[in-house]
Amino acid sequence: MQTANTVPNEVVQQVSEYFSILSEPMRLRILNLLREGEKCVQELVEATATSQANVSKHLKVMLQAGILSRRSEGTSAYYKVEDQLIFELCNLVCDRLATRIEQQARHFRDFSLANNKD
Repeated sequence: MQTANTVPNEVVQQVSEYFSILSEPMRLRILNLLREGEKCVQELVEATATSQANVSKHLKVMLQAGILSRRSEGTSAYYKVEDQLIFELCNLVCDRLATRIEQQARHFRDFSLANNKD
């Protein structure tokens, strides 16, 4: 029996899978590179200094999730960010992390200053 506030398991699973896509550092690096616009696989390989197989694996995951789109031109594949909201999500997380780091830095400075008064 579901109440009005209960989220169906399928929804929770899909949200979890979406966030898991963003939990991989290489995918975040690729997204950051694609922030500037469309790039071919070779450009991403060079910029990330990793193998084409590794880049392609991560591109495929993001493509299947609808985050990226792909087009072919000759023998090259070009990728771009299809879901621009991904950048807003990343910005929210980065801003939150920056705030926490700034707060921690203040605590360290306060502690350091307190110890210097003795």
